[in-house]
This record gives sequence, C-alpha cells and structure tokens, in this order.
Amino acid sequence: MMARNNRLKQPSGIDDQTAMRLALLVLVLGGSWVVWLSWMLGCLLRDGAPPAMRGLFSVPLGLASGKLAWPGIYGWVVLGGQVVLYLGAAAMVVWRRSRRRRRHSRVDAAARHLGVGSDIEPLSEAHAAEVAGRLGVESDRPGLAVGRHVLSGEKMYMSWEDMLVCIAGPRTGKTTCLAIPSILDAPGPVLTTSNKRDIIDGIRGPRSRKGVVWPFDPQKVSNDRQTWWWNPLTYVRDETKALQLAGYFASSSIDADAKKDAFFDSMAESLISYLLLAASLKGDPITEVWTWLMHSNSQQPVDVLQDHGYDRVADSLQAIIESPDKQKQGVYGSAQNMARVLTSPQVTKWVTPPSRGHLDEFDVRHFVGSDDTLCSMSREGVGNAGAFVLALTAAVSEAAEEKGAAEPGGHLHKPLLDVLDEAANVCRWRELPDLYSHYGSRCIVMQTYLQSWSQGCTTWGDAGMSKLWSATNLGLYLGGVREADFLRKLSELVGEFDYRSRQVAFNNGQTSSTVSLSRDSIMSVDELAALPRGRELLLASGARPALLRTMPWMERPDADEVRTSLAMAQEGSR
Repeated sequence: MMARNNRLKQPSGIDDQTAMRLALLVLVLGGSWVVWLSWMLGCLLRDGAPPAMRGLFSVPLGLASGKLAWPGIYGWVVLGGQVVLYLGAAAMVVWRRSRRRRRHSRVDAAARHLGVGSDIEPLSEAHAAEVAGRLGVESDRPGLAVGRHVLSGEKMYMSWEDMLVCIAGPRTGKTTCLAIPSILDAPGPVLTTSNKRDIIDGIRGPRSRKGVVWPFDPQKVSNDRQTWWWNPLTYVRDETKALQLAGYFASSSIDADAKKDAFFDSMAESLISYLLLAASLKGDPITEVWTWLMHSNSQQPVDVLQDHGYDRVADSLQAIIESPDKQKQGVYGSAQNMARVLTSPQVTKWVTPPSRGHLDEFDVRHFVGSDDTLCSMSREGVGNAGAFVLALTAAVSEAAEEKGAAEPGGHLHKPLLDVLDEAANVCRWRELPDLYSHYGSRCIVMQTYLQSWSQGCTTWGDAGMSKLWSATNLGLYLGGVREADFLRKLSELVGEFDYRSRQVAFNNGQTSSTVSLSRDSIMSVDELAALPRGRELLLASGARPALLRTMPWMERPDADEVRTSLAMAQEGSR
C-alpha cells in the first residue's frame, strides 16, 4: 500500500519569483486590511455612526491621495490595538511551538513520515480489544501497552496473541518503561528472568496483592531468603524431556562463541540426558547425576533404566561406559563441564529436597493456573544458575501450553506472560526462535529483551536470530546500539520519504529555479544510533513502522505502589 505521509506528488514547479509575488500579495492584503479596519472603526468611534462602506483597497488609496481623512486619535487607537493583538497572537504561537519543541525530541519530525492512522490500526486499542474478545481472555485490559504514538498521543498495544522482541542498549529504559509496566498489567501468571534485582524490587508489592511472588535467587541477586524449592526432575517424564533438560545444561555452560566439538559435546549432552532420566526414575535428587559422572564405571544408572523398560537408552549408556578410555574420558569430561553447576551447594539447595526444616515445593502446573509471579535470577559467569533458570522457564511455559490445549479454543483464557530480560545471558533458550511462531496461538505472551543484535546472534546464531526477529509480531528498538549493520537494516525497514528540493541558477544576471522530487531515509543510521531516551521505534506485523513515546511506570496510577515496593526493598537490603 502506498502511504501518503511519506510519498509526495510531483512538484508543480513554482519558481522563486512566483513565490515572492505571492508573499508580496499577502503582505499587501494584510496591510490593506489593517488600514481599512482602523479607518472604519476610527470613524465609527469618532462620529458615533458607521461610515459608508468602502472597498478594501479604496481606503488606503484614498488616504494616500488625500481624498479621505484619517480619523485622528481614534484611528491610531484601533491601529495600535490591532498591532498589539496580532503581535500577541504571533508571540503565543511562537511560545506554544517552543514548548512543543521542548517536549519533543529531535527525531520526532520523522514520525510524520512513519505510521499514522489506519497504517497502525493493528496496534490500536480497538484492535487489541477485538483480539481479546475473540480469544475470550479474562482481563480488564485489551492488551499490554508498549508506548504512545508521538503525533496522536494514543496508546499502542500488543495483543494477547502477540510476541515481542526488544533490542535496547544499557540504560535505555526497557525495565522502567516496558518490563515493569507489562508485569503490572498482566491478568494472570507472570514469569520473568533477569540478572539484576530491579524488576522484582519494583513489582513485588503490587503483584503480592494479586498472588504469591516466587523469587528464584540461588546466587543472591536480590538477597531473598529461600522459602521454597523446585525439583527439575519432575520435568523429566521420558527420554525426550531428559534430552531437553540436558540441552539446557549445555546451553548455559558453554560460551556462545566457544569452539564446540561436534562429537564430544553431542555425546556429553546425551550422557547427561541418560543420567537425568535414570535419576528421575529412581527418585533421586538431581545431584545424583554428578555422582554418576564422577564414577564413570557405575552400572547403577544402567540397571535403573533397564528396570523401567528403557532398554535402548540403557544400551546407549552402556556403550559410552565401555568405550575406549580416551573417548570415554572426553565424553565424561565434557559432561562434567556442562553439569558443573551441580557442585554448587548454594544453587543445588534450591533444586533438591531440604535436608532440614520445611520448604514449599514449587508446582509448575499449579502456577500456570494462578495469578502468581515467578522471578528467576542468575548472574553471568562461572557458577551461574542459568541452567536451572532456563529449565524452570521451559517447564512453566510447557505446562502453560498443556493447560491451554485442554481449554476451549486450545489456548489459555488467562494468558501467561514471559518477560525474558537478559535472555542471552541468563536464559539461553535454543528453541526460542521456533517457539515464537507457536506460543502466540496459545496465549503465552513472550517479551524477549536483548542489548544488541549481535548478542542474539551469539546465542542463536545468525540464522536463529533472523528467524526470531522474523517470527515476532512486534520488533521494538529503544536505542543505545552502535552496530552499523543492524542499524542499516533497520533504517531500510523504516523506509524512505519524498521531499522537494530547489535548485537556483544565475545566468547573465537572470535568476532561474527548478523544483524536483528527491528521496531520503526517514531515519538514518546515525539517527538510530543516537535515538534519544524516551523514544522507541516499533515495527509490527501488518503495520507501518511507528515512532512512540515511552511510558515509564512513574506515569502510571499505581506508581506510588511501585515506589513503596522499591523503598521496602531498599530498607530490606540495608
């Protein structure tokens, strides 16, 4: 569709002389009006009766020729009043424009050439409400607001079947303007991941009034005291789930840019899956896997698999145990590297039964039917709990998928919101690009936050990142990125606009000018790199790109609740 707000008709070719003549005509008409009105009203005030009606130009011409007399002080009063009135009006216009400029950003001019009106109807409140009604979503909100349109001020929404990928550099406001507001507006359960405590500190108070807030904090990111535990082996119901859980250990333990060994890494992942399945069938804690990895000749897991009818899996494990020494050492060594988080007592106490006292056990199936909030936190680097953050995220999302499949329409009627902050650092979910094209139809709403395009490429590869970006309904850019290749592609997606350019030529004392139609990028690479805080660029399926104003939680009606929650967290950390 050819959008009118960034496409112009061919210029009419008005030259400079014509433009000057038009300006002179306007000046003559304005001056004649001021003189005519001053004379007419001056005569009325002086004589107490209106003078004979005269044409607009007859008064100034009559005064100039002496045929008409100026009505003295009365005329000067009216003339002065008009001057004051018109100057005041001009000053008001200038003042209002200057105030508007102070509120506006330097990039706001680009909004005129981006999506407006029907171009962004899929982002409107009406469209989100229509989707919510069609899906039968149990919520008092049509969707999750992602910002206000710069020109109209209208809120733009992601619906309950939309998925979002946000690329935002450090300190560009993604937590303040998107993550926290989305969590507060969620009608049902919320899962969020992070490597900082800012999200849980802000939402703990408001979300506690809605349901239970479950902090998963093995590395003391938010210094939460442990009050519950989760058994990852409840996720392992068969050999397929065991292999998926083993993949989470692999994804979280191997650096994305590390050189991988196709044989040993693959075999190590399979080995861990066999041991996870054996531990689940035996009813042991997950730490038993490490014991078996340290005793590579143990036949116990093989026996457990055989006793439960997993003969082929048992044979595969037996083949690894009986493999040549160097090969066996390589496989077990790689597996130990992937599963080394199992050696950390501060982490494993969150995923094993308590040795003393009582702790509640987290039930993913109960969670997805509640209004609770799960905040999973992990730091980057050695000893991180990313494997269990990822496993818990996957277990909750898959439980929501199963619950939705059993409900009318095959989707959740109280959506699950997954806010994957710092996804490339603490939640390296290899299957995420594939899930994005599927979970939207289940009302499992995902928001994935990345600091840069390259960060996503190191996690999912170039093809995987492109697949994730293409599968998302909403692509959001908040600035703070200095990757020229990504910004160039983004500039191309935003598009170009038409503008008129004038060329003036001087020849033999004569001036001539021509007007032509030119094209330029709506937002150039340097403008995108320097996108000011408070602005965001939104690319949505079925809509033209739109420039939005961010909506920080400080502008919300419940801002005082968030401030109280932050203050209480600050008090508790002292």
